[in-house]
Amino acid sequence: MAGSWSAYWYNGVIYSSEIARGLDVLELQPNALLTQNELDAAKLVKLTYQNVQDQQRLTWPASFVVARAYLDQLERAHGLAPDRITAIRAALGTAESATVQKRRTTLNALASQLTRDATTASDGAKVRTLAGVVKDLAK
Repeated sequence: MAGSWSAYWYNGVIYSSEIARGLDVLELQPNALLTQNELDAAKLVKLTYQNVQDQQRLTWPASFVVARAYLDQLERAHGLAPDRITAIRAALGTAESATVQKRRTTLNALASQLTRDATTASDGAKVRTLAGVVKDLAK
């Protein structure tokens, strides 16, 4: 008798207690359903302890990689038009390499555009979430 007894995500990796072998530590790789941005965003969440019975609420800090992860999800699910995805990627890249004031201006403008985009997007909720991350990045 063998097999995984249980598996849990913790600080960017998956731990599985396997009945015959002991402990397996697994790390996901990018693929058609999961981008490097999504993996990098997941690794930003750090828990000080793990107790699966607690059902801790995971929160992501505002960061460019989190914004790009949401954008990857929108692209994969066709939640926004391809030309908007391209424009948002470009705006994020411009903002990330800009001076503090230029970054703030670019990100505030992008957040406003995203809020407008959410009204017509097929995944308005995810676009609003992305707009919130972008707005937090501008602070």
